[in-house]
Amino acid sequence: MSFFISSAYAQQAATTGAAGDPNGMFTWIFLGGFIVIFYFMILRPQMKRGKEHRNLLGSLQKGDEVLTTGGIAGRIVKVSDEFIVLAVSDNVQLKFQKSAIAATLPKGTLKAIDE
Repeated sequence: MSFFISSAYAQQAATTGAAGDPNGMFTWIFLGGFIVIFYFMILRPQMKRGKEHRNLLGSLQKGDEVLTTGGIAGRIVKVSDEFIVLAVSDNVQLKFQKSAIAATLPKGTLKAIDE
């Protein structure tokens, strides 16, 4: 029965040096390209957002209208090194860490607190 089926034999491994191997060079180029793409698409934008957030936290002052990461909007009543106090309604003030501030709002957004 073996005369109907041809025998399969393994090929010998190619013996070329690391410098002469074209697949090795392609691997290094591919790895370098992956690192460049990773930097420009993930790391650089994240560092930019972090820098903008630090600038935002450094520029907070009394009277600014802000939005917290939890979605609470209020006007800053007091600013200290690590905490801020927000007036969210008449006679309601909440204390937050500065890092909880997500964005500043345009002046006049929170008219209900003034009235």
